[in-house]
Amino acid sequence: MNKKLSGALVILMLATMACGLPSIPGISPVTSGGGSSNTSGGSTQPQATAAPQTQSNVLFKDDFSDSNSGWDHSSTQNGTTDYEQGGYRIHVVTANYEKWANPNKTFPDDVRIEVDAAKIGGPDANDFGVICRYQDRDNYYDMIITSDGYAAIVKYESGNSSVISASDGKLQPVDGINSGSTPNHIRADCVGSNLTLYANGTRVAQATDSSFTGGDVGLNAGTYDTGGTDILFTNFFVYAP
Repeated sequence: MNKKLSGALVILMLATMACGLPSIPGISPVTSGGGSSNTSGGSTQPQATAAPQTQSNVLFKDDFSDSNSGWDHSSTQNGTTDYEQGGYRIHVVTANYEKWANPNKTFPDDVRIEVDAAKIGGPDANDFGVICRYQDRDNYYDMIITSDGYAAIVKYESGNSSVISASDGKLQPVDGINSGSTPNHIRADCVGSNLTLYANGTRVAQATDSSFTGGDVGLNAGTYDTGGTDILFTNFFVYAP
């Protein structure tokens, strides 16, 4: 699979309550001919050492059992974001499209986000993950993995998107991501200017950026040339690191 990301302007699509937009420009499976990328150089990253989590440093948690806990309820021709199947489901029907949702909260600058994510349908050529420092639909950090083993930290600024976790501006092949329908535990640390993404305890992407401070958090999922990405999120936590 060959994935890249250009700095092209993201054309924003209006949606009621839930958010959606065309998929990150330039990211595409190798079969699409969407540009070249370096698919070598994926390496095993060191295991993360998790800091002990206590009830006192939990800023927000959601098991999605209460459908009025603040997340979006939306169903459009492009897909669905809603409480379903004992979790929060993001189902993206349209090809080359991203959908996301927020709990409509405000958090301090430094947060650690954790969630379990399972692919319940659609192709492995997908992306899904968490959002931190969400200012508005044009400005936030998107921290994503794919079911076929890629990862990236993407910055949306003034509607423009760019991968900031790799010098070549592309998603990178990494070890540590569970493929197919096997669930993944995702952790994202947004601490100062340091942004770090983990999958199942393995660091898979990191970046340094200070464009945004504070803001909301969120969940997202997206498609490439084939629609149908279907992700079920459970056990969502936001901690003070």
